[in-house]
Amino acid sequence: MTQHEIMRELAEIIEETKTGVLATVDRDGRPHLRWMTPAVLKDRQTALFAVTCPRFSKTTHLAANPKVEWMVQSKQLGQRLTTFWQVNCEASEFVVVETVIQEVELYEPLKNHYETVKFR
Repeated sequence: MTQHEIMRELAEIIEETKTGVLATVDRDGRPHLRWMTPAVLKDRQTALFAVTCPRFSKTTHLAANPKVEWMVQSKQLGQRLTTFWQVNCEASEFVVVETVIQEVELYEPLKNHYETVKFR
């Protein structure tokens, strides 16, 4: 695919879903993910744009480390997950990825509630 084709595809997915996940890294190297509403502008087709508040932690993360990653998906992804089983390794080769939870951050913006729970 060309750059123009991939950006057109990305713009179509964003137009359909209206959401994406932005990943940033804080000063300690800890990743942070948050739902955003990205956009592709017609005269800036090599960038994604999203609006945020300057007091949110993501702006601090971006100032310290501007490298980010976006994840967007079409609404049909769930139906296409069967492809995974057809094109990837044999069932006997699968591995299990375990993520041990150390901390959970709960943020409910409509309730103005932010809480961190540490696990032991």
